[in-house]
Amino acid sequence: MTPVLRIGTRPSALAMAQSGQIADRLRAAGHTVELVPVSTVGDRSGAPVAELGVGVFVSAVRDAVASGEVDVAIHSYKDLPTAPDPRLTLVAVPGREDPRDALVARDGKVLGELPAGSRVGTGSARRTAQLQALGLGLEVVPIRGNVDTRIGKVTSGELDGVIVAAAGLRRLGRIGEATELLEPVQMLPAPAQGALAVECRAGVPGSTEHGLALALTALLDDPAARAAVTAERAVLASLEAGCTAPIGALADVVSDLDDAGRVVDRLSLRAVVGTADGALLRASVTGDIDDAEKLGAALAAELLDMGADTLPGTAGRQENRWIGSSE
Repeated sequence: MTPVLRIGTRPSALAMAQSGQIADRLRAAGHTVELVPVSTVGDRSGAPVAELGVGVFVSAVRDAVASGEVDVAIHSYKDLPTAPDPRLTLVAVPGREDPRDALVARDGKVLGELPAGSRVGTGSARRTAQLQALGLGLEVVPIRGNVDTRIGKVTSGELDGVIVAAAGLRRLGRIGEATELLEPVQMLPAPAQGALAVECRAGVPGSTEHGLALALTALLDDPAARAAVTAERAVLASLEAGCTAPIGALADVVSDLDDAGRVVDRLSLRAVVGTADGALLRASVTGDIDDAEKLGAALAAELLDMGADTLPGTAGRQENRWIGSSE
């Protein structure tokens, strides 16, 4: 009898949906799979994410893998702290869903149609900084909660619009509720937005854990997606940003010509940070896809030279402080 592969995931509708998609791929490859909901601090508390601590949406799931309660963890990659967990190994970054942000607004309006003074909800400092920089005169209202809760604030009339991740709407089959998909030139997404991270226990070569890791990598890993999010998160890690720092980053694999005129894949990386005085700093870089982490670090260094060390939330920087914004 084939052993059951137990997948640990947060119990939210979005987390279950995205983990279910990965489970379906594993079943198609011949695995027997069970989804195991694991409640996290972030799921149980309604407090602002910045007040809850590091890894509030992932720590409990990671603990379940490390203890053997489950075999595999599936996370929204943007929720992972930038420092790795030595107990676990990142075995796959599956093909990435749409990384953009999406507006869900009353009366089918797009962002530019909302009149000045309209109330737009988001729990993200990154989104807030970029919204305010657009100069549309919108009132940004801090909110938390799952997709239903956030969109419900629009349908109830409490808010004129909310901004959520397009990936979440797509995975829930609700992308039709978006009134506008915000292009990166308007709003750069969070590092790794739209990407999933698959982790399992670290194991030495020849061990059961190592065999599982190799199998999951072969089945699920998308090298282009992994390179892109590696570069984006390297920006975040190199800035040593606090959990409230407004940082956006997006990497794309693009075709380019090398010195011999041959077509090669390269990585194009953009980033934006909001400073304490309300300014936005932008920078970009293109380089070899195999140098993803170095590209992210180099772009972060450029941003620091431009003044990114005045980011709100970076006072008393500590490694591994990044906290994702959940859904």
